[in-house]
Amino acid sequence: MAEKKKNNEISQMGEFGLIRLLTEKIKIKNRSTLCGVGDDAAIMDTGKNRTVVTTDLLTEGIHFDLIYTPLKHLGYKAVIVNLSDIYAMNAIPSQILVSIAISSKLTTEMVEELYEGIHLACELYKVDMVGGDISSSLTGLTISVTAIGEAPDNMIVYRKGAKVNDLICVSGDLGGSYMGLQLLEREKQIFGKGGSQPDLAGYDYILERQLKPEARRDIINLLAERQIKPTSMIDISDGLSSEILHLCDASETGCNIFADKIPVAHETRKAAEEMGMEPVTIALNGGEDYELLFTVSLDHFDLISAMPGISIIGHMASADSGINLIMPDGSSAEIMSMGWNSLRGRK
Repeated sequence: MAEKKKNNEISQMGEFGLIRLLTEKIKIKNRSTLCGVGDDAAIMDTGKNRTVVTTDLLTEGIHFDLIYTPLKHLGYKAVIVNLSDIYAMNAIPSQILVSIAISSKLTTEMVEELYEGIHLACELYKVDMVGGDISSSLTGLTISVTAIGEAPDNMIVYRKGAKVNDLICVSGDLGGSYMGLQLLEREKQIFGKGGSQPDLAGYDYILERQLKPEARRDIINLLAERQIKPTSMIDISDGLSSEILHLCDASETGCNIFADKIPVAHETRKAAEEMGMEPVTIALNGGEDYELLFTVSLDHFDLISAMPGISIIGHMASADSGINLIMPDGSSAEIMSMGWNSLRGRK
């Protein structure tokens, strides 16, 4: 009798493990497909420039909670998370397609509010909405956005490409979005137990990081102005720990990241301490910051050091040296992937 195939829990495998399982047998059939699964976006050869395509799915109850998420903010964010992937390839987005599945609890006015946010993002980032689809849903709101961009072939940056001694850089600051989520979830619980109306005064920064993030087009433009092409790049959607592991895996390197160099905003530190959390841990594992994590040649140290909004947090090392977090006292710990996993639900 044939042995019964073991059933594995999807939640235990995780999002990236499941993606590997479902895509390991894919064989590219068209010469125009230059890069398929395995990076922030796919790359196609369509002529003079390369076409860059990415897609993301946002599902009610997993990626957002309509109890505290304004629909206009949600529409805006749904676009931003896709544009961030295009920028992470060092490309410029130009079009999006938007598909939604809506339940009967949403009114026409609510759907219009959602699309107000989508249109605002398109206006600010100079992107055209060129199509999509609308369907009904029995389980809540689902939003799918596909973003399309382009870049010259010699300017595209992949996750692979980092070399030993390359500088590891990050834009902006980390952990704010996660702390914004924790604050919203805390106030939701208090209100649900008969508590008073939530008072969110003083938490504007971390709330905006969670509800209305921005894609870092400015960093891509700044790097281009300084004529610096990263050797590898990824956007920070699942947490710094997960993303640095992706870069090291794709580039076949190790790394050393210095804990005291990881940028954390004052507002994020304050909220983390208030909730009894360690700011560096939040910055490593929080996710949804939509900042850019990238590597550059050591030759660019002086230029990168002088650029506003960019922090050098470490350097790439040989693969056998491991993926390490260096503490202020000189001790080190292995960096593990503890970031966001959508198949486990919201944190």
